[in-house]
Amino acid sequence: MVSGGLAVIFLIVAILLIIFLTSRFRMNAFIVLLVVSFLYGLAVRLPLAKIVENIRSGFGGTLGYIGIVIVAGTIIGTILEKTGGALSMTNAILKLVGSKRSPLAMSIAGYVVSIPVFCDSGYVILTPLNKALAKKTDKSMAVMAVALATGLYATHCLVPPTPGPIAAAGILGADLGMVIGLGLIVSIPAMVAGYLWAILFAKKYDIKPVLEESYDSLMKKYGKLPSAWLSFMPLLIPILLILLKSLSNPRLNIIPPGKWADFFNFIGDPVTALLIGVFLSLFLVKKEMLGDAVHGWMADGIKNAAIILAITGAGGAFGAILKSSPMGDFLGNTMSGWNLGIFLPFIIAAALKTAQGSSTVAIITTSSIMAPLMGTLGLSPALVVLAIGAGAMTVSHANDSYFWVVSQFSDMEVPVAYRTYTTATLLEGLVSIIVVALLSLFV
Repeated sequence: MVSGGLAVIFLIVAILLIIFLTSRFRMNAFIVLLVVSFLYGLAVRLPLAKIVENIRSGFGGTLGYIGIVIVAGTIIGTILEKTGGALSMTNAILKLVGSKRSPLAMSIAGYVVSIPVFCDSGYVILTPLNKALAKKTDKSMAVMAVALATGLYATHCLVPPTPGPIAAAGILGADLGMVIGLGLIVSIPAMVAGYLWAILFAKKYDIKPVLEESYDSLMKKYGKLPSAWLSFMPLLIPILLILLKSLSNPRLNIIPPGKWADFFNFIGDPVTALLIGVFLSLFLVKKEMLGDAVHGWMADGIKNAAIILAITGAGGAFGAILKSSPMGDFLGNTMSGWNLGIFLPFIIAAALKTAQGSSTVAIITTSSIMAPLMGTLGLSPALVVLAIGAGAMTVSHANDSYFWVVSQFSDMEVPVAYRTYTTATLLEGLVSIIVVALLSLFV
Protein backbone atom coordinates (compact mmCIF):
# COMPACT_ATOMS: atom_id res chain seq x y z
CA MET A 1 0.00 0.00 0.00
CA VAL A 2 0.95 3.65 -0.37
CA SER A 3 2.10 5.89 2.50
CA GLY A 4 -0.38 7.52 4.88
CA GLY A 5 0.36 11.00 3.53
CA LEU A 6 -0.32 9.93 -0.05
CA ALA A 7 -3.54 8.20 1.07
CA VAL A 8 -4.71 11.53 2.52
CA ILE A 9 -3.98 13.29 -0.78
CA PHE A 10 -6.03 10.64 -2.57
CA LEU A 11 -8.82 11.19 -0.02
CA ILE A 12 -8.90 14.91 -0.83
CA VAL A 13 -9.08 14.05 -4.54
CA ALA A 14 -11.90 11.58 -3.77
CA ILE A 15 -13.89 14.22 -1.87
CA LEU A 16 -13.43 16.75 -4.68
CA LEU A 17 -14.56 14.10 -7.16
CA ILE A 18 -17.69 13.40 -5.07
CA ILE A 19 -18.49 17.12 -4.97
CA PHE A 20 -17.80 17.60 -8.69
CA LEU A 21 -19.86 14.65 -9.89
CA THR A 22 -22.84 15.24 -7.58
CA SER A 23 -23.04 19.02 -8.07
CA ARG A 24 -21.78 19.69 -11.60
CA PHE A 25 -23.17 16.60 -13.35
CA ARG A 26 -25.99 15.88 -10.87
CA MET A 27 -24.94 12.23 -10.72
CA ASN A 28 -26.71 10.08 -8.16
CA ALA A 29 -24.74 9.96 -4.91
CA PHE A 30 -25.14 6.16 -4.67
CA ILE A 31 -23.25 5.56 -7.93
CA VAL A 32 -20.70 8.27 -7.15
CA LEU A 33 -19.85 6.87 -3.70
CA LEU A 34 -19.45 3.32 -5.02
CA VAL A 35 -17.30 4.38 -7.98
CA VAL A 36 -15.12 6.57 -5.76
CA SER A 37 -14.78 3.66 -3.29
CA PHE A 38 -13.38 1.44 -6.04
CA LEU A 39 -11.09 4.20 -7.36
CA TYR A 40 -9.77 5.01 -3.90
CA GLY A 41 -9.08 1.36 -3.15
CA LEU A 42 -7.14 1.05 -6.40
CA ALA A 43 -5.26 4.32 -5.77
CA VAL A 44 -3.99 3.25 -2.32
CA ARG A 45 -3.12 -0.20 -3.76
CA LEU A 46 -5.39 -2.36 -1.66
CA PRO A 47 -5.45 -5.98 -2.88
CA LEU A 48 -8.16 -6.32 -5.53
CA ALA A 49 -10.04 -9.01 -3.61
CA LYS A 50 -9.97 -6.84 -0.46
CA ILE A 51 -11.49 -3.88 -2.32
CA VAL A 52 -14.56 -5.89 -3.29
CA GLU A 53 -14.72 -7.55 0.13
CA ASN A 54 -14.65 -4.21 1.97
CA ILE A 55 -17.25 -2.60 -0.28
CA ARG A 56 -19.55 -5.58 0.14
CA SER A 57 -19.12 -5.81 3.93
CA GLY A 58 -19.29 -2.04 4.44
CA PHE A 59 -22.51 -1.77 2.44
CA GLY A 60 -24.19 -4.75 4.11
CA GLY A 61 -22.93 -4.02 7.60
CA THR A 62 -24.23 -0.45 7.58
CA LEU A 63 -27.67 -1.38 6.26
CA GLY A 64 -27.84 -4.33 8.63
CA TYR A 65 -27.58 -1.89 11.52
CA ILE A 66 -29.98 0.88 10.42
CA GLY A 67 -31.75 -0.25 7.22
CA ILE A 68 -34.99 -1.36 8.91
CA VAL A 69 -34.99 1.76 11.09
CA ILE A 70 -34.79 4.05 8.05
CA VAL A 71 -37.64 2.24 6.28
CA ALA A 72 -39.86 2.24 9.39
CA GLY A 73 -39.21 5.93 10.05
CA THR A 74 -40.07 6.82 6.46
CA ILE A 75 -43.32 4.82 6.63
CA ILE A 76 -44.32 6.71 9.79
CA GLY A 77 -43.62 10.02 8.05
CA THR A 78 -45.69 9.00 5.00
CA ILE A 79 -48.69 8.01 7.14
CA LEU A 80 -48.47 11.25 9.17
CA GLU A 81 -48.50 13.18 5.90
CA LYS A 82 -51.41 11.37 4.26
CA THR A 83 -53.69 11.20 7.32
CA GLY A 84 -53.28 14.87 8.25
CA GLY A 85 -51.44 13.87 11.43
CA ALA A 86 -48.69 16.41 10.68
CA LEU A 87 -51.29 19.18 10.43
CA SER A 88 -52.97 17.95 13.62
CA MET A 89 -49.67 18.29 15.53
CA THR A 90 -49.16 21.75 14.04
CA ASN A 91 -52.67 22.78 15.03
CA ALA A 92 -52.10 21.62 18.62
CA ILE A 93 -48.86 23.60 18.81
CA LEU A 94 -50.61 26.67 17.36
CA LYS A 95 -53.32 26.48 20.04
CA LEU A 96 -50.66 26.14 22.74
CA VAL A 97 -48.47 29.01 21.54
CA GLY A 98 -51.23 31.28 20.24
CA SER A 99 -51.92 32.75 16.81
CA LYS A 100 -50.16 36.01 17.73
CA ARG A 101 -46.91 34.02 17.88
CA SER A 102 -47.59 32.11 14.66
CA PRO A 103 -43.90 32.14 13.54
CA LEU A 104 -42.94 30.39 16.80
CA ALA A 105 -45.80 27.91 16.31
CA MET A 106 -44.57 27.04 12.81
CA SER A 107 -40.98 26.78 14.02
CA ILE A 108 -41.97 24.31 16.74
CA ALA A 109 -44.24 22.43 14.32
CA GLY A 110 -41.36 22.09 11.85
CA TYR A 111 -39.09 20.92 14.67
CA VAL A 112 -41.50 18.09 15.54
CA VAL A 113 -42.60 17.11 12.02
CA SER A 114 -39.05 16.82 10.67
CA ILE A 115 -38.07 14.11 13.17
CA PRO A 116 -39.64 11.42 10.93
CA VAL A 117 -40.38 13.45 7.75
CA PHE A 118 -37.70 14.82 5.40
CA CYS A 119 -37.44 18.61 5.71
CA ASP A 120 -38.29 19.08 2.01
CA SER A 121 -41.49 17.05 2.37
CA GLY A 122 -42.29 18.64 5.72
CA TYR A 123 -42.03 22.11 4.21
CA VAL A 124 -44.35 21.20 1.34
CA ILE A 125 -46.87 19.60 3.75
CA LEU A 126 -46.96 22.62 6.06
CA THR A 127 -46.75 25.39 3.43
CA PRO A 128 -50.53 25.80 2.92
CA LEU A 129 -50.97 26.23 6.67
CA ASN A 130 -47.95 28.53 6.86
CA LYS A 131 -49.36 30.81 4.14
CA ALA A 132 -52.84 30.78 5.67
CA LEU A 133 -51.42 31.80 9.05
CA ALA A 134 -49.28 34.52 7.45
CA LYS A 135 -52.42 36.00 5.92
CA LYS A 136 -54.53 35.59 9.06
CA THR A 137 -51.91 37.18 11.37
CA ASP A 138 -50.55 39.70 8.83
CA LYS A 139 -46.99 38.34 8.95
CA SER A 140 -44.46 38.54 6.12
CA MET A 141 -43.85 35.24 4.31
CA ALA A 142 -40.13 35.89 4.79
CA VAL A 143 -40.64 35.61 8.56
CA MET A 144 -42.95 32.60 8.34
CA ALA A 145 -40.77 30.80 5.77
CA VAL A 146 -37.52 31.18 7.71
CA ALA A 147 -39.20 30.20 10.99
CA LEU A 148 -40.68 27.02 9.48
CA ALA A 149 -37.62 26.12 7.39
CA THR A 150 -35.14 26.43 10.28
CA GLY A 151 -37.43 24.52 12.65
CA LEU A 152 -37.55 21.67 10.15
CA TYR A 153 -33.80 21.87 9.53
CA ALA A 154 -32.84 21.62 13.21
CA THR A 155 -34.15 18.09 13.73
CA HIS A 156 -33.53 17.00 10.13
CA CYS A 157 -29.78 17.20 10.70
CA LEU A 158 -29.56 16.31 14.38
CA VAL A 159 -32.31 14.00 15.67
CA PRO A 160 -32.99 10.37 14.65
CA PRO A 161 -35.04 8.73 13.22
CA THR A 162 -34.25 11.21 10.43
CA PRO A 163 -32.10 9.05 8.09
CA GLY A 164 -28.93 11.20 8.10
CA PRO A 165 -28.25 11.07 11.86
CA ILE A 166 -29.28 7.40 11.96
CA ALA A 167 -26.81 6.58 9.20
CA ALA A 168 -24.04 8.50 10.98
CA ALA A 169 -24.76 6.67 14.24
CA GLY A 170 -24.55 3.34 12.41
CA ILE A 171 -21.30 4.15 10.63
CA LEU A 172 -19.63 5.53 13.78
CA GLY A 173 -21.05 2.96 16.18
CA ALA A 174 -22.77 5.59 18.34
CA ASP A 175 -25.48 4.70 20.84
CA LEU A 176 -28.72 5.79 19.15
CA GLY A 177 -30.46 6.67 22.40
CA MET A 178 -27.59 8.95 23.35
CA VAL A 179 -27.68 10.59 19.90
CA ILE A 180 -31.43 11.22 20.29
CA GLY A 181 -31.11 12.58 23.82
CA LEU A 182 -28.17 14.88 23.06
CA GLY A 183 -29.60 15.70 19.64
CA LEU A 184 -32.78 17.05 21.25
CA ILE A 185 -30.63 19.21 23.53
CA VAL A 186 -28.53 20.61 20.66
CA SER A 187 -31.40 21.10 18.21
CA ILE A 188 -33.49 23.31 20.53
CA PRO A 189 -30.96 26.21 20.58
CA ALA A 190 -30.58 25.73 16.80
CA MET A 191 -34.34 26.07 16.32
CA VAL A 192 -34.49 29.11 18.63
CA ALA A 193 -31.64 30.76 16.73
CA GLY A 194 -33.51 30.27 13.44
CA TYR A 195 -36.73 31.61 14.94
CA LEU A 196 -35.03 34.72 16.36
CA TRP A 197 -33.33 35.33 13.02
CA ALA A 198 -36.75 35.13 11.35
CA ILE A 199 -38.52 37.61 13.63
CA LEU A 200 -35.60 40.04 14.06
CA PHE A 201 -33.97 40.05 10.61
CA ALA A 202 -36.28 38.46 8.01
CA LYS A 203 -39.09 40.85 9.02
CA LYS A 204 -37.24 43.54 7.02
CA TYR A 205 -38.57 41.89 3.87
CA ASP A 206 -42.32 42.26 3.43
CA ILE A 207 -43.57 39.40 1.27
CA LYS A 208 -47.33 39.00 0.98
CA PRO A 209 -48.54 35.40 0.92
CA VAL A 210 -50.06 34.19 -2.34
CA LEU A 211 -53.01 32.44 -0.75
CA GLU A 212 -54.62 29.39 -2.28
CA GLU A 213 -56.80 28.54 0.71
CA SER A 214 -57.73 30.29 3.92
CA TYR A 215 -56.95 28.72 7.28
CA ASP A 216 -60.58 27.73 7.79
CA SER A 217 -61.00 26.20 4.33
CA LEU A 218 -57.74 24.30 4.75
CA MET A 219 -59.03 22.70 7.94
CA LYS A 220 -62.34 21.84 6.22
CA LYS A 221 -60.46 20.24 3.34
CA TYR A 222 -59.01 17.58 5.64
CA GLY A 223 -62.31 17.10 7.42
CA LYS A 224 -61.83 15.85 10.95
CA LEU A 225 -58.12 15.68 11.64
CA PRO A 226 -56.72 12.86 13.81
CA SER A 227 -56.36 13.78 17.45
CA ALA A 228 -53.13 15.52 18.35
CA TRP A 229 -52.46 12.90 21.03
CA LEU A 230 -52.62 10.05 18.51
CA SER A 231 -50.57 12.05 16.01
CA PHE A 232 -47.70 12.54 18.46
CA MET A 233 -47.62 8.92 19.64
CA PRO A 234 -45.82 7.36 16.61
CA LEU A 235 -42.97 9.82 17.26
CA LEU A 236 -42.82 10.05 21.03
CA ILE A 237 -43.21 6.38 21.97
CA PRO A 238 -40.30 5.07 19.81
CA ILE A 239 -38.05 7.90 21.03
CA LEU A 240 -38.88 7.17 24.68
CA LEU A 241 -38.31 3.43 24.18
CA ILE A 242 -34.90 4.03 22.58
CA LEU A 243 -33.96 6.34 25.43
CA LEU A 244 -35.00 3.63 27.95
CA LYS A 245 -32.67 1.19 26.22
CA SER A 246 -29.82 3.66 26.71
CA LEU A 247 -30.64 3.90 30.42
CA SER A 248 -30.23 0.13 30.73
CA ASN A 249 -26.58 0.40 29.66
CA PRO A 250 -24.54 -1.23 32.49
CA ARG A 251 -22.00 1.60 32.36
CA LEU A 252 -24.65 4.09 33.51
CA ASN A 253 -25.64 1.91 36.47
CA ILE A 254 -29.25 3.18 36.38
CA ILE A 255 -31.12 -0.05 35.56
CA PRO A 256 -29.24 -3.05 37.00
CA PRO A 257 -28.62 -6.11 34.78
CA GLY A 258 -31.51 -8.57 34.84
CA LYS A 259 -34.93 -9.19 33.32
CA TRP A 260 -35.94 -5.52 33.22
CA ALA A 261 -32.69 -4.51 31.55
CA ASP A 262 -33.14 -7.32 29.02
CA PHE A 263 -36.73 -6.21 28.37
CA PHE A 264 -35.73 -2.57 27.84
CA ASN A 265 -32.88 -3.65 25.58
CA PHE A 266 -35.37 -5.59 23.46
CA ILE A 267 -38.25 -3.12 23.31
CA GLY A 268 -35.92 -0.12 23.06
CA ASP A 269 -33.87 -1.51 20.21
CA PRO A 270 -34.34 0.95 17.32
CA VAL A 271 -35.78 -1.79 15.09
CA THR A 272 -38.40 -2.84 17.68
CA ALA A 273 -39.18 0.76 18.72
CA LEU A 274 -39.69 2.05 15.17
CA LEU A 275 -41.84 -0.94 14.18
CA ILE A 276 -44.02 -0.17 17.20
CA GLY A 277 -44.19 3.40 15.86
CA VAL A 278 -45.40 2.08 12.49
CA PHE A 279 -48.26 0.17 14.13
CA LEU A 280 -49.15 3.19 16.29
CA SER A 281 -49.35 5.36 13.17
CA LEU A 282 -52.08 3.08 11.79
CA PHE A 283 -54.41 4.34 14.55
CA LEU A 284 -54.46 7.64 12.63
CA VAL A 285 -55.98 5.99 9.57
CA LYS A 286 -59.75 6.03 9.06
CA LYS A 287 -61.32 2.58 8.81
CA GLU A 288 -62.33 3.01 5.17
CA MET A 289 -58.72 3.99 4.29
CA LEU A 290 -56.98 1.20 6.22
CA GLY A 291 -56.55 -0.97 3.11
CA ASP A 292 -54.92 1.90 1.22
CA ALA A 293 -52.64 2.59 4.18
CA VAL A 294 -51.48 -1.01 4.61
CA HIS A 295 -50.90 -1.58 0.90
CA GLY A 296 -50.34 1.75 -0.85
CA TRP A 297 -49.05 4.17 1.77
CA MET A 298 -46.59 1.74 3.28
CA ALA A 299 -45.33 0.94 -0.21
CA ASP A 300 -44.88 4.68 -0.82
CA GLY A 301 -42.85 4.93 2.38
CA ILE A 302 -40.61 2.03 1.33
CA LYS A 303 -40.08 3.62 -2.10
CA ASN A 304 -39.19 6.94 -0.46
CA ALA A 305 -36.68 5.15 1.77
CA ALA A 306 -35.00 3.28 -1.10
CA ILE A 307 -32.71 6.09 -2.27
CA ILE A 308 -31.62 6.85 1.30
CA LEU A 309 -30.87 3.18 1.91
CA ALA A 310 -28.78 3.05 -1.25
CA ILE A 311 -26.78 6.17 -0.40
CA THR A 312 -26.32 5.09 3.22
CA GLY A 313 -25.05 1.66 2.18
CA ALA A 314 -22.69 3.22 -0.36
CA GLY A 315 -21.41 5.56 2.35
CA GLY A 316 -20.73 2.52 4.54
CA ALA A 317 -18.82 0.93 1.67
CA PHE A 318 -16.71 4.07 1.26
CA GLY A 319 -16.03 4.08 5.00
CA ALA A 320 -14.92 0.43 4.93
CA ILE A 321 -12.43 1.19 2.16
CA LEU A 322 -11.08 4.18 4.10
CA LYS A 323 -10.67 2.04 7.23
CA SER A 324 -8.55 -0.44 5.31
CA SER A 325 -6.23 2.26 3.99
CA PRO A 326 -3.27 3.78 5.90
CA MET A 327 -5.11 7.11 5.93
CA GLY A 328 -6.78 6.54 9.32
CA ASP A 329 -3.64 6.00 11.36
CA PHE A 330 -1.83 8.84 9.60
CA LEU A 331 -4.62 11.39 10.13
CA GLY A 332 -5.24 10.25 13.70
CA ASN A 333 -1.61 10.63 14.67
CA THR A 334 -1.24 13.95 12.82
CA MET A 335 -4.49 15.65 13.80
CA SER A 336 -4.34 14.58 17.43
CA GLY A 337 -1.70 17.30 17.81
CA TRP A 338 -3.81 19.97 16.08
CA ASN A 339 -6.30 20.18 18.95
CA LEU A 340 -9.27 20.58 16.58
CA GLY A 341 -11.24 18.11 18.67
CA ILE A 342 -14.97 18.12 18.02
CA PHE A 343 -14.58 20.91 15.43
CA LEU A 344 -12.85 18.56 12.96
CA PRO A 345 -16.01 16.65 11.88
CA PHE A 346 -17.92 19.96 11.81
CA ILE A 347 -15.42 21.56 9.42
CA ILE A 348 -15.39 18.55 7.08
CA ALA A 349 -19.20 18.28 7.01
CA ALA A 350 -19.64 22.04 6.51
CA ALA A 351 -17.20 22.02 3.59
CA LEU A 352 -18.99 19.08 1.97
CA LYS A 353 -22.46 20.53 2.58
CA THR A 354 -21.61 23.96 1.21
CA ALA A 355 -19.86 22.48 -1.80
CA GLN A 356 -22.33 19.81 -2.95
CA GLY A 357 -25.66 20.76 -1.35
CA SER A 358 -27.10 17.59 0.20
CA SER A 359 -27.10 17.43 4.00
CA THR A 360 -27.61 13.65 3.94
CA VAL A 361 -24.68 13.07 1.57
CA ALA A 362 -22.50 15.40 3.69
CA ILE A 363 -23.44 13.52 6.88
CA ILE A 364 -22.82 10.06 5.43
CA THR A 365 -19.57 10.99 3.66
CA THR A 366 -18.15 12.79 6.72
CA SER A 367 -19.09 9.86 8.96
CA SER A 368 -17.22 7.52 6.61
CA ILE A 369 -14.16 9.79 6.78
CA MET A 370 -14.31 10.07 10.58
CA ALA A 371 -14.87 6.35 11.28
CA PRO A 372 -11.19 5.34 10.96
CA LEU A 373 -10.14 8.25 13.22
CA MET A 374 -12.41 7.55 16.18
CA GLY A 375 -9.94 5.36 18.06
CA THR A 376 -7.02 7.77 17.87
CA LEU A 377 -8.91 11.06 18.35
CA GLY A 378 -10.76 9.84 21.45
CA LEU A 379 -14.05 11.62 20.66
CA SER A 380 -17.50 10.56 21.84
CA PRO A 381 -19.25 8.89 18.86
CA ALA A 382 -22.60 10.50 19.75
CA LEU A 383 -21.08 13.99 19.86
CA VAL A 384 -19.26 13.38 16.58
CA VAL A 385 -22.63 12.52 14.98
CA LEU A 386 -24.03 15.83 16.25
CA ALA A 387 -20.96 17.81 15.16
CA ILE A 388 -21.36 16.34 11.69
CA GLY A 389 -25.07 17.24 11.74
CA ALA A 390 -24.19 20.82 12.71
CA GLY A 391 -21.76 21.00 9.80
CA ALA A 392 -24.38 19.57 7.44
CA MET A 393 -26.56 22.64 8.14
CA THR A 394 -23.80 25.02 7.09
CA VAL A 395 -24.89 26.39 4.66
CA SER A 396 -27.97 25.77 2.48
CA HIS A 397 -27.84 27.69 -0.80
CA ALA A 398 -28.52 27.29 -4.52
CA ASN A 399 -27.00 23.80 -4.86
CA ASP A 400 -29.38 22.46 -2.19
CA SER A 401 -32.85 21.30 -3.26
CA TYR A 402 -34.25 22.46 0.09
CA PHE A 403 -33.15 26.04 -0.70
CA TRP A 404 -35.38 25.99 -3.77
CA VAL A 405 -38.27 24.38 -1.91
CA VAL A 406 -38.16 27.13 0.73
CA SER A 407 -37.72 30.02 -1.70
CA GLN A 408 -40.20 28.92 -4.38
CA PHE A 409 -42.98 27.74 -2.07
CA SER A 410 -42.70 31.00 -0.13
CA ASP A 411 -42.58 33.29 -3.19
CA MET A 412 -39.17 34.63 -2.16
CA GLU A 413 -36.80 36.00 -4.77
CA VAL A 414 -33.40 34.29 -4.77
CA PRO A 415 -31.42 37.29 -3.37
CA VAL A 416 -33.93 37.57 -0.51
CA ALA A 417 -33.67 33.83 0.18
CA TYR A 418 -29.89 34.16 0.40
CA ARG A 419 -30.15 37.10 2.82
CA THR A 420 -32.79 35.53 5.05
CA TYR A 421 -32.76 31.74 4.79
CA THR A 422 -29.12 30.95 3.83
CA THR A 423 -27.77 33.21 6.58
CA ALA A 424 -30.17 31.54 9.01
CA THR A 425 -28.71 28.09 8.22
CA LEU A 426 -25.22 29.48 8.85
CA LEU A 427 -26.37 30.76 12.23
CA GLU A 428 -28.04 27.41 13.06
CA GLY A 429 -24.87 25.49 12.23
CA LEU A 430 -22.64 27.75 14.32
CA VAL A 431 -25.00 27.71 17.31
CA SER A 432 -25.24 23.91 17.08
CA ILE A 433 -21.49 23.30 17.06
CA ILE A 434 -21.02 25.70 19.99
CA VAL A 435 -23.57 23.71 22.03
CA VAL A 436 -21.89 20.44 20.97
CA ALA A 437 -18.50 21.82 22.02
CA LEU A 438 -19.93 22.78 25.43
CA LEU A 439 -21.44 19.31 25.84
CA SER A 440 -18.07 17.73 25.00
CA LEU A 441 -16.70 19.26 28.19
CA PHE A 442 -19.06 17.07 30.23
CA VAL A 443 -19.83 14.00 28.09
